[in-house]
Amino acid sequence: MDRGDQFVAGTGLHPPARIDAGRRRLAGGRGKSPGRDALQSAAVRCAQSVRRAGRHHRRADAAPSRAPRQFRGWRPIAGGRRLTGDPVTRGWGTARYRGWALTLLLLIYASNFVDRVILAALGPAIRADLKISATQLGLLGGIAFALFYTLLGIPISRLAERRSRVGIIALATALWSGMTALCGTATGFAQLLLFRVGVGIGEAGLTPPGYSLISDYFPRHRRASALSIFLLGIPLGSFLGATVGGWVARTYGWRVAFFVVGLPGLILSLLAWATLREPPRGATDPVRRQDDATPPLRAVFATLAARRSFKHIALAASLTSFANFGNNLFLPTFFVQAHQRDIATAGLLFGLLTGVAGILGTFIGGFGTDHAGRHDRRWTLWLPAIGLLAGAPFFMLGVSLPGWKSGFAVMLVSSIFFYSWSPSLNGALQNMVGARMRASAAAILSVIFNLIGTGLGPVFVGWLNDLYASQAFALGDYATLCAGGHSAAGASAATAHACASAAAYSSRWAIITTALAYPWAALHFYLAGRSLREDIAAQDAAEAA
Repeated sequence: MDRGDQFVAGTGLHPPARIDAGRRRLAGGRGKSPGRDALQSAAVRCAQSVRRAGRHHRRADAAPSRAPRQFRGWRPIAGGRRLTGDPVTRGWGTARYRGWALTLLLLIYASNFVDRVILAALGPAIRADLKISATQLGLLGGIAFALFYTLLGIPISRLAERRSRVGIIALATALWSGMTALCGTATGFAQLLLFRVGVGIGEAGLTPPGYSLISDYFPRHRRASALSIFLLGIPLGSFLGATVGGWVARTYGWRVAFFVVGLPGLILSLLAWATLREPPRGATDPVRRQDDATPPLRAVFATLAARRSFKHIALAASLTSFANFGNNLFLPTFFVQAHQRDIATAGLLFGLLTGVAGILGTFIGGFGTDHAGRHDRRWTLWLPAIGLLAGAPFFMLGVSLPGWKSGFAVMLVSSIFFYSWSPSLNGALQNMVGARMRASAAAILSVIFNLIGTGLGPVFVGWLNDLYASQAFALGDYATLCAGGHSAAGASAATAHACASAAAYSSRWAIITTALAYPWAALHFYLAGRSLREDIAAQDAAEAA
């Protein structure tokens, strides 16, 4: 309704009717004729009341009344205005809801990594019980998991562009948690391999819809920070999986440990299904298209191919993941074989490396790059490059030191830099594609770096372990006499000592060799940052067109 049609405050009459009423009162009052001055005075008073009414309405438009309390199931109102204010600057939904959603997604991601890391913590016990080689352990933690994890990533991401991301996350969480619990029933390498494939299938349904969901909850200038909190699930889950898994394995056995870490994920899947809500696509973007059409997959590939920084982002992520996942699977084995720690202590040390260093690195990477990116977006990717260059030599020094306490301290500090890259990289990727390409773009990147990093990294480190051990063992066939990394029962003292020495040598130098991938990854982070500003500007121009 126009302001000219509004009732004048306190009269119940439109302005013209107010003037007519004044004339009638002056004309009929006690038989006196209305004078010109009186009539003009009435008109002036009417005009003043109209002006006051206009000012009242302008104040009401400039300062709307307080938004009503939000309830579960809230939806945006017509015209794009939302009850919580501008989502481009504040985010979608209430602050309380965004906090709960991000916390729950963090816990789900932690469960994801608990079930992923538990194999590393239990690796020495599994090898000793099932008599499997380091290469076979690498297959369990690498290709068996990563192949289906990556192959299903793109189909699931396409489904997430069209269907409920919340439903996908809830179902996937239940699947990988159940498969993790079943790993405790395996009686041989083949069964354990099958269950690890199931874990990979389930975990494929978290990161693409998760990244997309968070990007629609939070505005662009807070996405890297929000993603860094989500990505804290990696160190948190790694710490819990390593420490809890190692302690339970020492106390009750490695089979019970799989049940203990698998069951909580089923509860989290129910919470996700019951409490998370689906935001509109692109709800927090500066320019939001009115159409809801999902672009075809070839359009996503074409967009990423046009972004000059993407190829370097993919290579940087692949090389960093290659070293991270490859070495992490064998760090507990390193502490057991090279420093003679028990499985619980090895799990604790591994948990501190991935947990404490991971939390600090993720916070520094997320919030640090958000701050640096306000002045120059290129620093979003240049800071991780500096971190990898600084951390790699110190990490290799820590692994080579003979004392476990001094070596662990150096490794702990240097590992902080190895966890600072993921929020920066994922934030940059989400900002250079459209709202309905984000899950697919995340899945494409996930396919690349998980096949190379998560898939091949553990297999490579396991193969190096077996290779170096065979070269260092001088008493015959290492695989036969030292099955599972231990001498057979009843073996001579000389054989037992030779097996232990070869295992210690191989576990140390396999990790040092793999760490050479960090400086190589730093180069590609630097090259990706050089064209990042242009790629984000190109996406902004495409959205505004």
